[in-house]
Amino acid sequence: MNRAVFLDRDGVINVDKQYVSQIENFEFIEGVFDLLLTLQEMGYLLIVITNQSGIGRGYYTLEDFQKLTEWKLDQLKQRGITIHKVYYCPHSPESHCDCRKPSPKMLLDAQKQFNIDMKRSWMVGDKKSDIEAGKNAGVGKTIFVKNGEKEEPLADYCIDRISELKILVKQFD
Repeated sequence: MNRAVFLDRDGVINVDKQYVSQIENFEFIEGVFDLLLTLQEMGYLLIVITNQSGIGRGYYTLEDFQKLTEWKLDQLKQRGITIHKVYYCPHSPESHCDCRKPSPKMLLDAQKQFNIDMKRSWMVGDKKSDIEAGKNAGVGKTIFVKNGEKEEPLADYCIDRISELKILVKQFD
C-alpha cells in the first residue's frame, strides 16, 4: 500500500489571497518546493485536496480553476515535483454537497484510486475543515499550518509555517 501527504491548496501550497483563480495572483509559499521534493523523495504520494467554492459562488469558472491548476502542476513538474492528483470540490457551502471538506469523500476517493494506507498518511491544512476531513478519513497524522491564525483545531500537530513540516515528517518517517 502507498502512503500519501494530502495537502490543502490555499494557505499550504500558495499564499491564501481569497479565491485565487488567475496565474498572476498565484504565489507559491516560501519553502514549499523544497518540502514537496523532500516528501516525494521519502516515498509519499502528493495529493491536493481543495475546496474551491469560488466556482460555485460564481467568482470564477471551472475553466479558470483548471487553467490555473495546469499551470501550477507545470511549475511543480519543472522542479521535479509530481502531484499525483488534484481533488477539488467546486460547490458553495450552501449546496450541502457530499465532497466539501470536512467531508472525507475526496480523501477516500484518493485512497481507493491510489491504494493508500491512511494510517501511514498525513493531512496538511490551514483550516479546521482540513483537519476534520483528515480525521474523518482516518488519516494517521493531521498537521495544522497556523499562518497567523489564533484558533488551533484539534490537529495532531500545529506548525507556524509550512517549511516546518519537513522537520516534523522526518521525525516520524
